[in-house]
Amino acid sequence: MDKKVFVMLANGFELIEAMAPIDVLRRAGLNVVTVSTLENTLEVESAQKVKVLADTNIKDIDSGEGVMVVIPGGFPGFVNLRTDEKVIAIVKEYLNDNRYVGAICGGPTILGVNDLIGDYKFTCHTSVKEDMKSSNYMEGDAVVDRNLITSPGAGKSLEFGFALASVFVDEETILKVKKGMELV
Repeated sequence: MDKKVFVMLANGFELIEAMAPIDVLRRAGLNVVTVSTLENTLEVESAQKVKVLADTNIKDIDSGEGVMVVIPGGFPGFVNLRTDEKVIAIVKEYLNDNRYVGAICGGPTILGVNDLIGDYKFTCHTSVKEDMKSSNYMEGDAVVDRNLITSPGAGKSLEFGFALASVFVDEETILKVKKGMELV
């Protein structure tokens, strides 16, 4: 697949919420690009103090090449992402263009605090429900509403990854990935 899935990484991101979906998406054959939102460095530190080397820097991407942007949670990672003007602009662009936005845990708050949630149904970590400024909260491992895919937290990272992948690949590919991961 030529089009890119951009996974935004800011210091303090939740390791499993970024890496599990990246793993699932790459196993499904998607072109996943990890993006450092930090100025002039590709090294990003997770909330668990694991340093990750991103594929590229946000200043070097062409958002038009993407079909999906993924916003992981983790503290203070999700706060860093929801206050980053470049990330906010990309999320807004993708929502408006009917391209996909995936967000997990505190990640969906980028939509709530920046008045982008509109009438989308969503889920998120229960500790940040109030930040969403919406009554459209739903329970679920992954909530898909049009071009928005959300998930509640770290424990649902694999389910989130499969929900993201299912937008682009068929059920046979999903099953093959699950078998390879000994999930079925």
